Amino acid sequence: MTLDTGVYMAISIFIITYIFIISEKINRTSIALFGATLLIGLKIISQEYAFDAIDFNTIGLLIGMMIIVSIVKKTGVFQYVAIKAAKSAKGEPFRIILILSAITAISSALLDNVTTVLLIVPVTLVITDTLEMNPLPFLIPEILAANIGGTATLIGDPPNIMIGSATNLGFMDFVVNLGPIVVIILIVTFFIIKIMYGKSMNVSNELKEKLMKFDENKSIRDYTLLKKSLFVLALTMIGFITHQYLGLESATVALIGASLLLIISKLDPEDILLEVEWSTIFFFAGLFVLVGGLEKVGVIEFLASEVLNFTKGNLLLTTLMVLWVSAIASAFIDNIPFVATMIPLIKSIGAMSTITIGPLWWALALGACLGGNGSLVGASANVIVAGFLQKSDNKLTFMKFLKVGFPIMIVSVILSSIYLVIFYV
Repeated sequence: MTLDTGVYMAISIFIITYIFIISEKINRTSIALFGATLLIGLKIISQEYAFDAIDFNTIGLLIGMMIIVSIVKKTGVFQYVAIKAAKSAKGEPFRIILILSAITAISSALLDNVTTVLLIVPVTLVITDTLEMNPLPFLIPEILAANIGGTATLIGDPPNIMIGSATNLGFMDFVVNLGPIVVIILIVTFFIIKIMYGKSMNVSNELKEKLMKFDENKSIRDYTLLKKSLFVLALTMIGFITHQYLGLESATVALIGASLLLIISKLDPEDILLEVEWSTIFFFAGLFVLVGGLEKVGVIEFLASEVLNFTKGNLLLTTLMVLWVSAIASAFIDNIPFVATMIPLIKSIGAMSTITIGPLWWALALGACLGGNGSLVGASANVIVAGFLQKSDNKLTFMKFLKVGFPIMIVSVILSSIYLVIFYV
């Protein structure tokens, strides 16, 4: 096989696979694995190279956190917190929105945004049913908060996990560099939500009293498991904060926490491992191999040189280009394959120029994560919430979300641009 033939075949396989991932005509894991194995079968890359292309630090971190979260959620602690929050707001709808959204943002930063919405949305629906209110003004802010909060940490959103693993950036690097702007964006988002929904937040005192009668203590299903879970979760968070100083990879920290919790919880590992999203794990593996194929045949290096030709090696222009392209692209296509392609591209830009690529990583993280708020298909959390409402009278349609999410995404990226220019460029 000639070099040109390999290049064209690698590009064709990548593009066709990407089209099917976006269209969702075929399960995304199935098509990613098929595209990856096709590269090997056609001898564009070797099997050894394919395994080397897989980022097992990302894979290990995802598996570890999935195990921990699957055990924690069995305690019912998230339902407890949500009901407690609604009662602390005295049944006032907009206060409930603010508190639940804040809880969603914090939980997304410490766990991950997909898991958080899976746990918080069912309780929110119970609250809105009790108050006899449209759930969309509650759920849309929660989606936005999940994607914004997940931007702040290494483990909050899959793109950050991938970036951290590829660059050796640690948990505290993300918190220090992205935390401040995420807090600002979250506050601004709450103000916008207040303008959009504030006037329609009226509910009778009788319904508020009905909500106040909820007993949050009944949500806790296993107090012993709760104590063990919170203990291990706290240890794991400490591990993430200190892992760089201890010389440990983030995946090692997550897997130590997961295995320790499996031991002390005395739960059946087979049952817990069944709850791991293996489809997502293999999807990541397939993507890493596909992008590895593009690297092998020189496509990534070519794209990097074209970007440098366009920006003339200017750090400001390159940073803003990465931010805005990432945000707009991630609003309408899955940000995971996009980031998987951008990581080696940015590395190549650094190798081929004198640009300090540190700001480019933060631009990529902000663009890819915040871009998920741009449309209903922009992030997994959005799709999950839409699925919850599929059979209800208040469906979350593409246009309903776009009217709220896209303007907030644009405001978020403008704020991110100002932040990056002031502090990094």
